[in-house]
Amino acid sequence: MTLTSGRFIGHEQDRGIVQFSMQDGPKEVPCAISTSAMDDLERGPKARHNEREAQFTRLRDRIEAQAASKYRATEFEGTPPGIVLRSIDFRG
Repeated sequence: MTLTSGRFIGHEQDRGIVQFSMQDGPKEVPCAISTSAMDDLERGPKARHNEREAQFTRLRDRIEAQAASKYRATEFEGTPPGIVLRSIDFRG
C-alpha cells in the first residue's frame, strides 16, 4: 500500500528529533526525522526549538517522500517498528 500524510506529533529537543506519522490505509506508521537532517535540507541557520513545526511543514513533501521510500524498502527501526530519517537518507 502507499503511505499518505499522517500527523505532526512533536519536537523532542533532548533527542534531537521531530516525530510524525504516516498512514498505510488505517495503520498509523510512527516516523521521526533528526533535527540536523532538517537543518541540512534547508542549508541555513539551525532552527530554534519553537520553529521546528514550521520547518517540518516547509519540508514535509521531501520528508514524507523519503519516509515512503524507506517504508517500501522495509527499513524499520525501533520498538514499535517505525521509520527514522537522518541526513544520510537525503544524500545522493
